[in-house]
Amino acid sequence: MNAKTAELLKRTFDFGVSTLKFLRKLPKDKIYSVITYQLAKAATSVGANYEEAQGAESKKDFSHKIGIVLKEIRESNYWFRILNEVLQDSQSNSELIKLLDESNQLKQIFSSIKISSSKKY
Repeated sequence: MNAKTAELLKRTFDFGVSTLKFLRKLPKDKIYSVITYQLAKAATSVGANYEEAQGAESKKDFSHKIGIVLKEIRESNYWFRILNEVLQDSQSNSELIKLLDESNQLKQIFSSIKISSSKKY
């Protein structure tokens, strides 16, 4: 495994863990319960599917799995954008901004990987 892959595996794992820790701090009401559930699933799925992509059986399979990773990071980014609007005056804002930024960066990275992996088969 190359260094870039190892770094990305760590980043996606850390993104999932950091998201779960952040979600624990959200208010416990019905509005946030939907967001918490959806975001927890999407954010942890990013790393799980990237991990799975490392065992792809072919280039086409790898590209397909990266497509799933891209969908999940896009969904995570969506929910973080929603929270950014809803929690504008919150004390959790700096942590939220970091996670939103990381989701934007990961979205760009996986978009690039998807484009390049699609050209190879």
